[in-house]
Amino acid sequence: MRLCLIGAIALALSAATGATAAAVTAPAAASAASGPSMQRAQALVAQMTLAEKASQLQHDSPAIPRLGIPAYNWWSEGLHGVARADVATVFPQAIGLAASWDTPLVQRVGEVIGTEFRAKFLNTVAADGSSGLYRGLTVWSPNVNIFRDPRWGRGQETYGEDPALTSRMGVAFIQGLQGPDPNQPRVSAAVKHFAVHSGPEADRHKEDVQVSPRDLVDTYLPAFHAAVTEGRAESVMCAYNAVDGVPACANERLLQHYLRDEWKFQGHVVSDCGAVADIHMDWAHHYVKTPEEAVARAVHAGTDVICDFGGNKTASPATTVAAVQQGLLSEAELDRALHRLFDVRLRLGLLAAPGQRPFPEITARDFDTPAHRALNLESARRSLVLLKNDGLLPLKAPPRRIAVIGPNADSVDALVGNYNGTPSKPITLLAGLKARFPGARIDFVEGTGWVAPALEDVPASSLCADATCSRAGLNVERFANLKLEGSPSSAGPTPQAAFKWGWPDAYDRLESARWTGFVRASESGEHLFRLKGNRGYRVWIDGQLVVDLWDIAWPTSTRGVTLKAGQTYALRVEALQTGWEGDQRLQWSRPGASDDAAVAAARKADLVVFASGLTWELEGEEMTVLAPGFAGGDRTRIDLPAPQLKMLERLAALGRPLVLVNFSGSPMTFGAATQKAAAIVQAWYPGGEGGQAVAELLAGDFSPSGRLPLTFYRSAEQLPPFKDYGMQGRTYRWFKGETSFPFGHGLSYARFAYAQPRLARSRITAGQGTQLSVLLKNESPREAAEVVQVYARRSGAMAPERTLVAFQRVVLRAGESRRLSFDLDAKAMSVVQADGERVVEAGSVWLWVGGGQPVAAVTGVRAPGQMLKLQVSGRAELPPF
Repeated sequence: MRLCLIGAIALALSAATGATAAAVTAPAAASAASGPSMQRAQALVAQMTLAEKASQLQHDSPAIPRLGIPAYNWWSEGLHGVARADVATVFPQAIGLAASWDTPLVQRVGEVIGTEFRAKFLNTVAADGSSGLYRGLTVWSPNVNIFRDPRWGRGQETYGEDPALTSRMGVAFIQGLQGPDPNQPRVSAAVKHFAVHSGPEADRHKEDVQVSPRDLVDTYLPAFHAAVTEGRAESVMCAYNAVDGVPACANERLLQHYLRDEWKFQGHVVSDCGAVADIHMDWAHHYVKTPEEAVARAVHAGTDVICDFGGNKTASPATTVAAVQQGLLSEAELDRALHRLFDVRLRLGLLAAPGQRPFPEITARDFDTPAHRALNLESARRSLVLLKNDGLLPLKAPPRRIAVIGPNADSVDALVGNYNGTPSKPITLLAGLKARFPGARIDFVEGTGWVAPALEDVPASSLCADATCSRAGLNVERFANLKLEGSPSSAGPTPQAAFKWGWPDAYDRLESARWTGFVRASESGEHLFRLKGNRGYRVWIDGQLVVDLWDIAWPTSTRGVTLKAGQTYALRVEALQTGWEGDQRLQWSRPGASDDAAVAAARKADLVVFASGLTWELEGEEMTVLAPGFAGGDRTRIDLPAPQLKMLERLAALGRPLVLVNFSGSPMTFGAATQKAAAIVQAWYPGGEGGQAVAELLAGDFSPSGRLPLTFYRSAEQLPPFKDYGMQGRTYRWFKGETSFPFGHGLSYARFAYAQPRLARSRITAGQGTQLSVLLKNESPREAAEVVQVYARRSGAMAPERTLVAFQRVVLRAGESRRLSFDLDAKAMSVVQADGERVVEAGSVWLWVGGGQPVAAVTGVRAPGQMLKLQVSGRAELPPF
C-alpha cells in the first residue's frame, strides 16, 4: 500500500533519528511535517543512496517511492505568462511590460502568472504528486540580462537596456510571482541568465566574455543583485557563456563570491539547458576533459540542478555517481545541492498530500479567467509606445474605409512573442479594428510577407495527390496524439492543408496530422512555405526540410527553396495541435507576387494601417533563419526587412493618412516612413488582447503612456561590433550619436508641464542623498498618465552621458496638478571607476526631471522637463551595488 507523502517524510525523519517505521504515529508525522523545511530536506537526503541522490540532480527528477518522493520536472517557463502548457493568459512580452514603466502593474502580472502556474499544476498533478514538463512550480523567469545591443534576438525577453529600470521591473515581477511569504512561496522564480549574457546566439555555448570590472559592476550585475537581495528570488539560472575564462555554471567568482558570499543568496542554482555539458564539450568551452569533471566543477561552484536535453552524458545520473567515485566530487557537496532543492520543494508544497498543499483557494480552473484577461488588456494598453504623431491620432471621427496592410495585421504570432502560452481568444490587429470600428469598411490585403513577397494560399491547382498529378489535392492522415504515432484516426483526400484543430470539438487539443502529395510551381524562383496559424509544424520539399517549427523550445529554422516552373516536387507537411483553434492553411510566397492589390486598397481608404515588424519565427533563441538581415536568431541589420520597407514606401507615397503599427521585440528603423507616416506605434508583442489595445489607442479611448525601455538607433552601423561586450558606445548611457527615438521616449494625447523644481538640499557632502520634487500639471482636457523620469549627469571621462536614477508613472485628471517627490540616495550621484569601485566625487551633478531624456527624437520632439544643479563636496566610496 502506497504511503501518503506526509507520512513518508515522517518515516524518513524518524529513520534519521533511529526510530523505526512502525513507531511513527499520525501526530508524530504532523509534527515532523511542520518543522523547518531545511531540516526536513536534510533528513530526506540522508536516507538516499548515492544513485538516488544523483538522480535528483537532474531537472527531470524521478520518483523515489520508498521515501514518498514524487517525480518532478523543474523546467517551467513564465516570462509573460504560463508558457507551453496549453491555454493561459498571454501577457505582453517582457520588453512590452518594461515599456509600461509601471512596477505595480508588473507585480500584479506576476501574481496572476503565479496563480496560473498553481492552477496548471493542479490540472495535471498525478495521484502520487508527480508533475511533468512545464507543469511545475519552479518558474525559470524573469530574464534580467541587459539588452545591450538591438541585434540580439532574445532581447524581447528582457526589460531593456538600463540596469535601474531592469532592476525595478525584475524585483516587482519576482515579488508578484513568489508572493510575500518566503516560507510558503506561490512559485519559485529563477532569475536568468547569470551572467553577462546577451548574444550573439550562435556563439553562446562557446563564448568567453571578457568584461571590464566597471561594466560588470555598472551594467551587468545590478539587476541580479536587486533580484536576489530585494526580490529574494528563490533561484538563479547560470548562463551558457564563460566569463573571464570560466564557464558561468562552473564560475566560483559568480556563484560563490558574488551570489552566496556577498549577496547572501540562500536558494538554488539551475543550469541553462545543456550548459553543464558545454563545460567539457570539444565544440563548446572544453574547459575540462570529461563529463564527470564537468558535473563536479559545476556542483562544486554552486550549481544545484543540471538541465539538459538528454543527449549528453552530463544528463545521466551515472555520470554524477562516477564523479563521486572518482574523487572529483564529494558526497557532501552533492548533499548540499540536494538540501537546497528539497528545501524549496517542501516550501512549495510539492511533497505535501493534496489536502495539505498551500494556497487551497487556487483551483485548477484559475487560469485564463475574465479578470486575468482584463488585466492583460490593461497591460497591453500601458505597453504601447506612440513614437510619432503628426496630429492624426486620436482619430477625430470613425473612418469610413480602412485599408489594413502588412504581414502582422492578422498574425497571432505577432501577439505572443516567444516563451509563450496559448491565448484562448486572441485579438489580432485586424480583429481589433473590426470590433472597434464596426461601421467602417475594412479592406485587408497582406501585401507583403515578413522577409519575402506576400504569402498566399497554395492553390489547389498546384497540389497533386500523386506524382503524375492525375488527382488534385493532398492525402491527409490525422492522429489522436501529438506525435504522429500509431494508426491514423482518419485518412483520405483533401483539397489543401487547410483545417481547424479540434473541430467540431473545440476542446480537443491532442491531435497531429500529416499531409503528403506533390506541389507544382507556376513560376521559377525562390519560394517560402508556412502553415499559417499553427505553431508546431514542419515542411519537406523533395525530402529537404525547409521549415522546422515543430518544437518551439529548441531550435527552429525556416528557409526558402528554389522551384522551377512546371516541375513537380514531393511535398510533406506535419503539424501538431498547440491549442490555437483559428484557421490553418498551407501558404507560399511566389517570386512574382505583386503588392498592387495592397496599394489599390490603400488608395481608396480614409485611413491606412500598416502592420509591420517581426515575429518569434525571425528573432529569438538560437535558431536558423536564412533571410537577409538575420543570423542565428539575431539580426545583422535593424531596419525593416526589404519587402516590408518597399511596401511601406509605396503606401507612404500615396499621401493617405498612414499609421505604422510595428510589432517586434527589438528596436527597428523605418526608413523614409519615419518622416512620411502620420503616426508610428511600437506595439512590441502585446499579448492575447493586443489587437484590441492598439485599436483603442487609435480611437483615443485612452491616452498612450508607454515609454521606450531601450534606444531606437538609426542604424546598426552606429554601434560597436555585436560580439564586443564593452558598454562604450552602447545604450543611452554611453552612446553619443543621434538616435531615431531615445530611451524613455513616448508621446501622449495629453500635455504635461513641469514647474517649480526643488532640491531639499542643493549642496551635499559626498555620501549623502537629497530629495528632488517637481510640480506636474496635466494641461489637457482629458485624464492621462505621464511617466516622470529623473536622470543624473556627472562630468569626467568615466561618467556616462546620463543615468536614470528614479521614475514614477502618474495618472492625473484633466487640469490636475500634483507635486511629486523623489528620494535620491548617494548612489544616484556616483560613478563606477575603471577598477569597479563606485565613488562619489566632488563637483556638480546635473539632474533632469521630465517626461523623457532632455534630447530630441528624429521627429524633432523633445520631452518637457526641468534641469537642476546639485553641488557635491568631498569624496566617498560606496558599495558596488
